[in-house]
Amino acid sequence: MSAPTFSFEFFPPKTPEGAEKLRITRQQLAQFKPQFFSVTFGAGGTTQEGTLNAVLDIRKDGLAAAPHLSCIGSSRASIAEILQRYRDHGIRHIVALRGDIPSGMVDVGEFRYANELVAFIREQHGDWFHIEVAAYPEYHPQSQNAEADLRNFVNKVNAGADSAITQYFFNADAYFHFVNEVQARGVNIPIVPGIMPIQNFAQLARFSDICGAEIPRWLRLRLASFGDDTASIRAFGLDFVTELSDRLLQNGAPGLHFYTLNAAGAVSTVWQRLGL
Repeated sequence: MSAPTFSFEFFPPKTPEGAEKLRITRQQLAQFKPQFFSVTFGAGGTTQEGTLNAVLDIRKDGLAAAPHLSCIGSSRASIAEILQRYRDHGIRHIVALRGDIPSGMVDVGEFRYANELVAFIREQHGDWFHIEVAAYPEYHPQSQNAEADLRNFVNKVNAGADSAITQYFFNADAYFHFVNEVQARGVNIPIVPGIMPIQNFAQLARFSDICGAEIPRWLRLRLASFGDDTASIRAFGLDFVTELSDRLLQNGAPGLHFYTLNAAGAVSTVWQRLGL
């Protein structure tokens, strides 16, 4: 069995101050020698330049970086142009996503599903890019049912995905069940769990309601019981996320992908506690 791989996710900064903060965060996390950093891509290409600039900034430091690319609301021509730009810069790793449909969008573009984007990347560039796709252990909130969601994931793999990163979750059993289900359908690519540090309960609850990640009832009530006591929320959150991460690794997860929210503190603490 190969050694676990670790990666960190950022979002493109919108201000010079944000860019400087991200540089500091990146320097702090680079000491852990992750396999790569990934940078998100806004709905409908709203952060297209910011994503590329952040990726190039990371690569300037000799670090590996993978831009996200979402296809909803885009044409084949616009996606082809972005892919060529990435290739021209020597980028060989990409996170291919459908993306969220922006509020009020009527025309969803020429790609309806992520498997169509994966197939298009392979059609245009062969094996140049290592393609990551998303996985949803608790199923995508817009899927018709669990079986349809599993089928959608298998379609992405069959279209040419090399590996997957999951939506964050707080129930390890959901992850292991998902992996077992797709392996039974012939999938054998690495499926890396996405890990979200718990720092701010109100923010986490809002994120989770939007993306369909379940906060188990006991965990929600426990976090709510701390009220405005931020220090206690963070301390408990660090304990919980460390235990979750450790259980995932001990039971065969191929690595961890940390959703950093452009901050190094909580991720660094979890990393050190895991003895990585």
